[in-house]
Amino acid sequence: MKFKPFLARPDKQFRLKDYDPRYTGPYDSEENAKARLQENVERLAKYQDLLYAQSTYALLVVLQAMDAAGKDGTIKHVMSGVNPSGCEVTGFKAPSEEELRHDFLWRCYRRLPQRGRIGIFNRSYYEEVLIVRVHPEFLERQHLPGFTKPDGKFWKQRFESFNEMEHHLVRNGILVLKFFLYLSKEEQRKRFLERIEDPRKNWKFSEADVHERLRWDDYTDAYEDAIQHTSTKHAPWYVIPADHKWFTHLTVSDIIVETLKDLKLTYPKVDDEQRERLEQAKKAVTS
Repeated sequence: MKFKPFLARPDKQFRLKDYDPRYTGPYDSEENAKARLQENVERLAKYQDLLYAQSTYALLVVLQAMDAAGKDGTIKHVMSGVNPSGCEVTGFKAPSEEELRHDFLWRCYRRLPQRGRIGIFNRSYYEEVLIVRVHPEFLERQHLPGFTKPDGKFWKQRFESFNEMEHHLVRNGILVLKFFLYLSKEEQRKRFLERIEDPRKNWKFSEADVHERLRWDDYTDAYEDAIQHTSTKHAPWYVIPADHKWFTHLTVSDIIVETLKDLKLTYPKVDDEQRERLEQAKKAVTS
């Protein structure tokens, strides 16, 4: 399998230490990868047009990562050539009161892409086993029946809910690609310092990010457990090296493009009656 080095295999124990966030494959510089990324941008535009025209499948791209791993930049660079009318990006922040009064999948489920479109989740329902696992006090606002302290059974049930939902989506033509942008702690430190020292990036800095960095090991444990239990054949997780942004963009684009290519999409064919109408319309236009 072409992307096996990045795949979290469903049949294998998952450990982040088995992946290298600095990995760049056969490329030794951004310059050498530029042409390939541009080619992918153009191919993705073509496949998106076919996806939209056929309107049989949809694609859901889930992006998860530690802070400063480059989710926004990945979306910007990978999707730069697509038609905005066929692509929608949703960023999930802290849930509203309305969202808290529904089940924990509701707010994401209502943002799923229609057939023929690409939907991108910048963070997602997986926050329900990540940030709320590191900060279980957030669960108190979810009005869960009989809620006490969450245990292993609680998280297992949430993993099962994710797997069941994603299986349902795939059965109904919504392909699910999940990417964990794997950033090293040292590279995150560098990027935080850039945000502090560069006036053009000050707006990106949040003191909350620094506080969450103190829980790095807790988040690592949460991600490992989540990926271990939710990387499936129908909705796999890909662990993408993120210390070099250009390689992140290239690899994510590679996987998306090849996934759409494998669908063997074609433009809809018209029947004889529709062809006759087209001919009549042609005569009307040219007369």
